[in-house]
Amino acid sequence: MTLLILAYLGGILTIVSPCILPVLPFVFSRAGQSFSRSVLPMLAGMVLMFALVATLAAVGGSWVVQANQYGRWLALALVALFGATLLFPKLAERLTHPLVSLGDRLSQSAQGGTTAGARPGASFLLGIATGLLWAPCAGPILGLVLTGAALQGASVGTTLLLAAYAAGAATSLGLALVVGGRVFAAMKRSLGAGEWIRRGLGGLMLAGVAAIALGLDTGVLAQLSTASTGGIEQRLVDQLGAGRAATTASANAPTANATGTSAAPRAAGPSMMPVRDTTMAAADVPAPLPVEGQLPSLDGAVQWLNSPPLTAQALRGKVVLVDFWTYSCINCLRTLPYVKAWAQKYHDQGLVVIGVHAPEFAFERDIGNVKKAVHDLGVDYPVAIDNNFAIWRGFHNQYWPAHYFIDAQGRVRYHHFGEGNYAESERVIQQLLREAGASQVASGIANVQASGIQQAADMRDVRSPETYVGYERAENFASPGGAVHDQASDYRAPSTPSLNQWGLAGDWRVGPERATSMQAGTRIVYRFHARDLHLVLGPNANGQPVRFRVTVDGRAPGDAHGTDVGADGAGIVASQRLYQLVRQSGDVRDRTFSIEFLDPGVSAYAFTFG
Repeated sequence: MTLLILAYLGGILTIVSPCILPVLPFVFSRAGQSFSRSVLPMLAGMVLMFALVATLAAVGGSWVVQANQYGRWLALALVALFGATLLFPKLAERLTHPLVSLGDRLSQSAQGGTTAGARPGASFLLGIATGLLWAPCAGPILGLVLTGAALQGASVGTTLLLAAYAAGAATSLGLALVVGGRVFAAMKRSLGAGEWIRRGLGGLMLAGVAAIALGLDTGVLAQLSTASTGGIEQRLVDQLGAGRAATTASANAPTANATGTSAAPRAAGPSMMPVRDTTMAAADVPAPLPVEGQLPSLDGAVQWLNSPPLTAQALRGKVVLVDFWTYSCINCLRTLPYVKAWAQKYHDQGLVVIGVHAPEFAFERDIGNVKKAVHDLGVDYPVAIDNNFAIWRGFHNQYWPAHYFIDAQGRVRYHHFGEGNYAESERVIQQLLREAGASQVASGIANVQASGIQQAADMRDVRSPETYVGYERAENFASPGGAVHDQASDYRAPSTPSLNQWGLAGDWRVGPERATSMQAGTRIVYRFHARDLHLVLGPNANGQPVRFRVTVDGRAPGDAHGTDVGADGAGIVASQRLYQLVRQSGDVRDRTFSIEFLDPGVSAYAFTFG
């Protein structure tokens, strides 16, 4: 029941979402007309189309995304026609007779000169077009509903949640129509401005079409608006403790901790969380390589970068390396130089490398974020965005990073989880290329010189484990009184933390996935032992940068500063990603790290070490 209520509330909040603003003129074109013959059919058409798109997105594949894009352009054309008939009533006279007839009907319906003249069919059609434009404005709550359906399969519960979300949106839009109708009626009585109102609505509709066509509904408006609902919806999501739903998967095997030793998997509600395997121990490559299974379908990707969609059938005859990664995972980033080297070295001999980006944190589901990371990291091979974990499930995968090696017959022949074993993995590539008939396969091992954040960890000196800041998986939290879940609270940092203890200082809101700073001057303190310290951070809810200052043992880091920090400890959180804050060049010993945020709104997700 709680889920249904939150889904309904999430739908209500859609009315103030930035990208819904260009759609509102289409809605207000019904204001002041008969509720049963005009307003209700439009809302019904809009909710029906939205529910249809959302349901297909929950159970369909990449073709649904493409179909929805074509549908949006069709909807834009239809709404533009409505707007033109409102703005230029004589336009219909200049068209051919069928279009004149259609334009007159649409114009009369959109103008709604009288209550009796309102046409339910045209209102329903406008509602369908509006629904196609509105569906992409959904926020975090709907994202969780769709993700849950993709991971667990469609169900009656999913359908009810979608219906609740759509009903909430219809409620808020219906109220807007009632209010809008009264305002327009008052203007007509006092000013006699009915004709100008009609033309104004037509102009606004055409402006909205232009804004959506140019991407301003999700771009510029999202940056300018102060009424973004993402943060509000995320707070509702956090109340459920469901912020991790996007990365929930079944785990049937032991996982590994930061030192590479076997450990029991952690529970996360009814199922287990996939984890990062950082195993560094060497493993012998079996000879001959056994057959572990067939290459699963790749159709579940929601989008492909650097390539058109690839299929298992089209890859026959090629040796394929599938790399499961996510862009804020330090272990993934440290394997990336080797994967890129193999992709370049063996491309002409028949190797195809596919990066499957499966998000760990909610912000990694944002395709724009992934595109930027792919560009910044210099990844030029195909990347499948696996936001629904369809490809992940097809491989029965449980780890970041994970590498699967497929032969030219489409058979999985070898796999490796975590960092390390690079020489063995490259020899597997060479063996599979020879089996496929490639000539003059290089026998040497790639000489990879990684630097910066991608440099291999010095595991001999790593005594601090990966540490999550959100309460769902947090450990060793040492602020007095413990963490207060899902509400703002004033924290004090531990005065003398022991190794691997950490705490917050100032006003923070701790959710299941992250902690969010509620004021300037907040801090995070961590007593660690490692060469490198990284922290996954994001700017404030409006995307505005957050300045910070780092100290190590109470002083500016100097030569121990990371790539994202100056020697004076100053830095800026400008995007949602992993930041390297400390890299020591001398002796590694227990040190106390502190980061102070000079602006409010930063989100902190997880510490990693190397």
